[in-house]
Amino acid sequence: MFGTSTNGLTDKLLTFRHGVHPEEYKELSNEKPIERMPFVEEYTLPLLQHIGAPSKPIVQKGQRVKRGERIADAGAYVSVALHSPVDGVVTAIDLFDHPNGQMLPGIKIKADSFSTQQLDQPIPKQPEDMDLDEFVEAVQQAGIVGLGGAAFPAHVKFKIPEGKECRYLMLNGCECEPFLTCDHRVMVEYAEALIDGVAILQGFIQAEKVYIAIEANKPDAVMALREASKDKYPVEVVPLQVKYPQGAEKMMISAILGKEVPAGKLPIDLGVLVSNVGTIVALSQYFRQGQALFERVMTVTGPAVRRPSNVLVPIGTSMREVVEFCGGITDEAVRILLGGPMMGVVQKSLDTPVVKGTSGILVLTQKEVQPFDTYSCIRCGRCLEACPLFINPARLGLLARKGLWEEMEENNALDCFECGACSYVCPSGIPLVQSIRVGKGMIRERKKK
Repeated sequence: MFGTSTNGLTDKLLTFRHGVHPEEYKELSNEKPIERMPFVEEYTLPLLQHIGAPSKPIVQKGQRVKRGERIADAGAYVSVALHSPVDGVVTAIDLFDHPNGQMLPGIKIKADSFSTQQLDQPIPKQPEDMDLDEFVEAVQQAGIVGLGGAAFPAHVKFKIPEGKECRYLMLNGCECEPFLTCDHRVMVEYAEALIDGVAILQGFIQAEKVYIAIEANKPDAVMALREASKDKYPVEVVPLQVKYPQGAEKMMISAILGKEVPAGKLPIDLGVLVSNVGTIVALSQYFRQGQALFERVMTVTGPAVRRPSNVLVPIGTSMREVVEFCGGITDEAVRILLGGPMMGVVQKSLDTPVVKGTSGILVLTQKEVQPFDTYSCIRCGRCLEACPLFINPARLGLLARKGLWEEMEENNALDCFECGACSYVCPSGIPLVQSIRVGKGMIRERKKK
């Protein structure tokens, strides 16, 4: 399918139709090896770490816990367990600031300053000795969620629905968001664990073909994974054109397979299972080392960060302490985002904890956060040319502002995954994606009622 050129990539890079080309800014941290964040004094672990129901605490104030010990059970099927990132003592079970802007229940743990913090958890039953239901339950108990940002519980995705089949396993290593480089470093530094995780998952889903999709601006990751999989496991490492939002699962499927996921459907309806590369590494670490998901790699970057870095951070660490570990921020800092600039969430302060879905902390200066005026739509069509799903953002934005929720749904508003490409190219400065997001929320609320 792919011809190899002298740079180890391909003569013709695959991609999807439409999309945009924002500045990458990867050079700030893409060559920075992953550093381990030193242990801090306190950790605050929100019970809501992922899409779905929050976890239910199983510890009490004053109870001693060990690093890797389960401190909360899954609150429903679409939920996962939560584990302590340190040896320590539970000091509070209360409401705390959450990165989503709300005050939500969580568990606060004071670290044991005399502990070596060595992981001392039993190795779980090995995958080859499990059936599918046991495997799915083990992944849920390990607290594994998608680490690409959405934090969808992994076990739900790994259990193929009855009547469906997984023909293609597709691993997402595109990391198309500007600034972020944590997935890049995971692929370079954990290549063998990633291939091992693929083998574990393949033992249950039995996909006909395994692809690892990587944007072509990560040639070292492409080569590392080709070397790690050579003579070990049959995967196809596919370099893709550098374009946003190449890492969206529907766009990857379009680029690699030339197939479109129908409106209202999921990738599995086409026989495709998509998972982030970090999630698959977490799978290997759990079954081979007994390490549940209580820490993750994240990028701390931006023009206002003194020492942009890729850091392995225990879940629950204060973002302020993570940023201070990376040299702190400059006086020019004006905006803090969790995630990248296209889909990231603005933070009011750094006094909130890292959660499982925190892929990065981005700190920008006034130069990158330029105020702009909003004008009337000039019907230029740029948002239509940018939208990877071929919907009409200008029309949806207008319907949202008029409160016409039914008409929004009829125009496929729920298919929008809020990539922000339409807002990025709008010459009138119309906040299209924000309007569509509000409209989608109203549509869902009306459906509930």
